[in-house]
Amino acid sequence: MASHIVGYPRMGPKRELKFALESFWDGKSTAEDLEKVATDLRASIWKQMADAGIKYIPSNTFSYYDQVLDTTAMLGAVPERYSWTGGEIGFDTYFSMARGNATVPAMEMTKWFDTNYHFIVPELGPNTKFSYSSHKAVNEYKEAKALGVDTVPVFIGPVSYLLLSKPAKGVEKGFPLLSLLSSILPVYKEVIAELKAAGASWIQFDEPTLALDLDAHKLAAFSAAYTELESALSGLNVLVETYFADVPAESFKTLTSLSSVTAYGFDLVRGTQTVELIKSGFPAGKYLFAGVVDGRNIWADDLAASLSTLQALEAVVGKDKLVVSTSCSLMHTAVDLVNETKLDSEIKSWLAFAAQKVVEVDALAKALAGQKDEAYFAANAAAQASRRSSPRVTNEEVQKAAALKGSDHRRATNVSARLDAQQKKLNLPVLPTTTIGSFPQTVELRRVRREYKAKKISEEEYVSAIKEEISKVVKLQEELDIDVLVHGEPERNDMVEYFGEQLSGFAFTANGWVQSYGSRCVKPPIIYGDVSRPNPMTVFWSKTAQSMTSRPMKGMLTGPVTILNWSFVRNDQPRFETCYQIALAIKKEVEDLEAAGIQVIQIDEAALREGLPLRKAEHAFYLDWAVHSFRITNCEIKDTTQIHTHMCYSNFNDIIHSIINMDADVITIENSRSDEKLLSVFREGVKYGAGIGPGVYDIHSPRIPSTEEIADRINKMLAVLDTNILWVNPDCGLKTRKYTEVKPALTNMVSAAKLIRTQLASAK
Repeated sequence: MASHIVGYPRMGPKRELKFALESFWDGKSTAEDLEKVATDLRASIWKQMADAGIKYIPSNTFSYYDQVLDTTAMLGAVPERYSWTGGEIGFDTYFSMARGNATVPAMEMTKWFDTNYHFIVPELGPNTKFSYSSHKAVNEYKEAKALGVDTVPVFIGPVSYLLLSKPAKGVEKGFPLLSLLSSILPVYKEVIAELKAAGASWIQFDEPTLALDLDAHKLAAFSAAYTELESALSGLNVLVETYFADVPAESFKTLTSLSSVTAYGFDLVRGTQTVELIKSGFPAGKYLFAGVVDGRNIWADDLAASLSTLQALEAVVGKDKLVVSTSCSLMHTAVDLVNETKLDSEIKSWLAFAAQKVVEVDALAKALAGQKDEAYFAANAAAQASRRSSPRVTNEEVQKAAALKGSDHRRATNVSARLDAQQKKLNLPVLPTTTIGSFPQTVELRRVRREYKAKKISEEEYVSAIKEEISKVVKLQEELDIDVLVHGEPERNDMVEYFGEQLSGFAFTANGWVQSYGSRCVKPPIIYGDVSRPNPMTVFWSKTAQSMTSRPMKGMLTGPVTILNWSFVRNDQPRFETCYQIALAIKKEVEDLEAAGIQVIQIDEAALREGLPLRKAEHAFYLDWAVHSFRITNCEIKDTTQIHTHMCYSNFNDIIHSIINMDADVITIENSRSDEKLLSVFREGVKYGAGIGPGVYDIHSPRIPSTEEIADRINKMLAVLDTNILWVNPDCGLKTRKYTEVKPALTNMVSAAKLIRTQLASAK
């Protein structure tokens, strides 16, 4: 029986690639040093899969930055601003596209489907010249072959590549990207010819866009592309891999009728209905790569359940045509459970990271072939049973509370009446100024937190150091004359981890890192059980900060949907149930903050948009429970308490009605990179009555905007929004910036607000 892995994490079990990249970018090591780390990582991954017994081992899934950027390099589709003159693309041009350089900005980065990974968006147009300019795929195939491993080279398929691109600057917005198909296919043919000559027998094209809602015109592009490649592909086995959702019936039909394709890969974890499509008609003589092991979570597979799914599929496609696979690339999960020395053994027995999933895939393939490892299967069944019955997982009280029958959880009065009551109490000027929450996290501050965690300093010393930092931040904001203050979050490591560590039902890893983009990794918490809040989490710090000033001090919380979307979530109950549990825990915190005298409370929902399902038909259900979860957190507080929320930029236009339905008093939005998009919503007549603060400057860049520039932005906003609802704020937290950037930028922001207040007053 055959086994296959769609792709594998590239950062390394201890983030070796991250550190090598950052050292190279800082000029502390050479290109050869970086290449050596990469070569060693690739070799160890291939060897690990070969030793585990995997038959179809992927190559070219390694990347120095991003797999879509690798395809852009292969095609020579370098935007003009990088002044590339041709030839093989080296690190200079490659990393300039990814990160920008001293003279030109980077290419845009956006989310890879509904994961937390980000890819570099190709910029194409009618004048883009394509030429074979990066031989990475062939080089890596040969590299593995020299180590005795025959791999399956993996590519982003040509149609998905174009569908994920955008028209370059200066190109008509409506430029038909698919019209470039005939220009990129010759490069794909050259690569295929080289791989054949090097001895490859299989090739994998990832076409994940097949899981989206595609019209007939887009589906026709798949037929055209693979028909055009047919002669180049003859003599090779071709796998087209899809993932992240069910493949719609029409797309399934198009895909399975591509004659140049030998094998089809499907995500059977998120695509449960695809199994029915396969049963109702799978082309004879073709291979089915069945993605039964979850590539996007950290739970051990329920091997018995997967085996019975596989046996049912075997009856449809035939024994020799079924290949056991992962649901998608394992790059979306943590690398290796072996490096988790702090997790307790019970929770550890419920988990499988990438290295363990490779073993699961192989064990399932062997079981299908009649070589079942009884001991391995029995241990897995025992772990599944312990997880089902563990008292750590189920908390009756939480289950009852989260059943939430019947209530819509709305505040008693409407937003305009609440804003009036709040204004009487807060007495804020027109165009009030505030910041989003965090202030710069200095080296000294990180050291204090680290030493406290390592028990090198006492709790007393820690509390006094943090109080001192809060006091500095409060003084600074008063000097800058900001209206609504924040405490700066000096006690927090991360906006999700900080809360997760204080909620029951969460576990944390030491090395469970997952790539977010480039060298940046995140370490998602694991939600394994019912969530509750044993003790107040932020009240002490907020109260302390409020006691230092007579101005309003914002309480700062992360919202339930963001905590959910940035964690590895339990898969034994629907996601919305877990979300409601988190919402009830945050609700207690909101009520405790109010009782402690905090009059403005911000509940961040940075990741609300990220959880949106890939299919339009599923949007309404998700938005309904996500927005409901937010409302639960603050449904029982007084009219005079002002609830803020913050959202990171994401196309709001399509979810604006859901945002209004969150019923927050004030929403601040990361927007400075895309002013126009956001404001156009309001220009088109969407009525918005709550307070709103579209970010007036971009905190992701070190540049300091002038007072005039910010005033100009505010005026643009006033053209579409009422004076009495507009807030003035940066577009995100300031934690990654330096004080030398923050002080002048905030000074100019406050000056701009005051300048316009004066103009408005004299106009009256």
